[in-house]
Amino acid sequence: MRKVRVLEAAASEVIEAAAWYEERNSGLGQAFGRAVDAALDLLESDGAGLVPLPGVAGTRGLQRLVMKRFPYDVVVVERSATEVLVVAFAHHSRHPGYWRGRLSAATDDSSTK
Repeated sequence: MRKVRVLEAAASEVIEAAAWYEERNSGLGQAFGRAVDAALDLLESDGAGLVPLPGVAGTRGLQRLVMKRFPYDVVVVERSATEVLVVAFAHHSRHPGYWRGRLSAATDDSSTK
């Protein structure tokens, strides 16, 4: 089993998105939270479904897992064979690559949960 670590900024994205969904439809925020948990479980078990990001990000080892019900990608970098770091929960309509500045935090242990 792999260890999955989540950058604080990515964890904040989940909290904000869940609150937004919950405001729109009672229970939808909880459904989003369950979808995030399922994605993290998948990353922890075997990472099936991960695809390289296009362009330079992909050449740097960044990958994504597309969430099924919600328009989000879980952007990750494999730090080792036993550890995956979640860099962002990126909405499909948000500016692409907005999270790239977080990559320097990938080596800073204090920025993860």
